[in-house]
Amino acid sequence: MSEDLERKLIDKRVAQRYLKKGRLDEKDYDRHIKALPDLSEQAVPIESNLDSEQVDDLDEGGTATTGAEAAKGD
Repeated sequence: MSEDLERKLIDKRVAQRYLKKGRLDEKDYDRHIKALPDLSEQAVPIESNLDSEQVDDLDEGGTATTGAEAAKGD
C-alpha cells in the first residue's frame, strides 16, 4: 500500500465519497488499486440454503414476499 494514503481514505466502501470531497486524489487512488495483487485464485465459493424463506410471489411493487407475508395480504 502506498505510504502516503491513509487506510480509511482507500476503503472501497467510502473511497468514492472522499474522491468527491477532494480528500482523496483520484490518480493516487487509481495507482493504489492497480498495485493491489490479484488474489482471485484464493477465493472460496460460498453456498447457502434459503429454503426456510422461499419466495412465493411478487407484490404490486415487485417486492418478493414469502408464503406467510402473502397470506397476510389476502
